[in-house]
Amino acid sequence: MVKVEAMVIRDRVETVIDAVEEATGHVGVTVIEAVGHGRQRGITHEYRGRVFESRFLPKALLIFVVEDRIATLVVDAIVDAARTGHESGDGLDGSTPVNNGVHHRTGQKFEEGVEIGA
Repeated sequence: MVKVEAMVIRDRVETVIDAVEEATGHVGVTVIEAVGHGRQRGITHEYRGRVFESRFLPKALLIFVVEDRIATLVVDAIVDAARTGHESGDGLDGSTPVNNGVHHRTGQKFEEGVEIGA
């Protein structure tokens, strides 16, 4: 099993989840609201003639735990769906191996052939 984590802008959460499901059939995801910044180091707003700087931008952390055979497809779907066309700030993703995963409801280990999300 592989855990794929993607930091995306909030506007792209549904788009990314739908793209992963369409590309792989995988439907399980955890979404965590987050704030942060990358190279852009935040943005500047003007409101009622005053300038405000927002150092941290709203983001979402998406976590997918998938079978090894579809991990690359999941990453590719995320990258394509998260891209906005802006110079920076679209997010990033990465993956790590998952060892000793167990379903709480059934007690079955991932290696026993139980499909994730079942």
